[in-house]
Amino acid sequence: MANSAYGSGLNLDALMVPVQAQTVYAAQENSLYLPGTMIPMVQVPAGSATAQVAVMGAVAATTLSVEGDPSADPVVTGPQDFDTVLPTDTKKTITLQLIAARTILRDFGGVDVADMSRIMGSAISSSVDTKISAEMANLTQQEITDANMLHEFYEAVGAIRAAGETGPLNAIISAAAYKEFMEHIGSSAFSNADVQNAAMRTGAIGVLAGVNCYVSSFLNDTNTGVTGTKAAIFSADAMRGAIQGGVNVEVERRASAVGNDVVASIAFGIETLDATRGILLKDAA
Repeated sequence: MANSAYGSGLNLDALMVPVQAQTVYAAQENSLYLPGTMIPMVQVPAGSATAQVAVMGAVAATTLSVEGDPSADPVVTGPQDFDTVLPTDTKKTITLQLIAARTILRDFGGVDVADMSRIMGSAISSSVDTKISAEMANLTQQEITDANMLHEFYEAVGAIRAAGETGPLNAIISAAAYKEFMEHIGSSAFSNADVQNAAMRTGAIGVLAGVNCYVSSFLNDTNTGVTGTKAAIFSADAMRGAIQGGVNVEVERRASAVGNDVVASIAFGIETLDATRGILLKDAA
């Protein structure tokens, strides 16, 4: 005769503690910018809290069409070397900030430390994306005057190209403007973009007018301080990030708390290098 008093998850599920699901990816996977695809990241060595980035200016090339007379005055018509030129010597200093999130998990309750570590790492990546979104307010701002946001998008791309930028462009569409943006372009009017991590895969819209487009909830009025923030379009040389060592998540036993100390941290900084290589679309009216 079977013993019906056996207890398991089949008949005592009310006593079972559900295993907390993996709610977020690692910090690098959760950020649009930390991989360095859109905004290059400068590695700052230990012992320094700043990064110096050179902003190289353009120089004009000289054209030689005929060779001078060797017997003539070399200053006037004789053979000459090309004139020497130097670019403008401009630099930007990026100051690192220490960003950290900390919690203590007591042994009581059996909370999964590994899951909490991932959550804390996600908090760091969110802070980084927030700071970068705030820095986008320093790009050239363009007021939207056309009812069709797509027309303003094309105008912004043209303005960046006219300023001399020939490299790849990226666009971040605010979550608030996503619906309006998609209504004008449709979901199949453009090709897919190359993506590098989970945040870029889930946030990817596609390639429009040669611009890789993504949607982000961090690009908003609160973070930028700009009323009616719609989108940011920029090249890799518009901004530069600095990072020291990457995202760190550490777990340490703390006997006095009868638990574990969980700390996630990053040393990070962001600076605008050339505001003409990026445009922030806004609709303040």
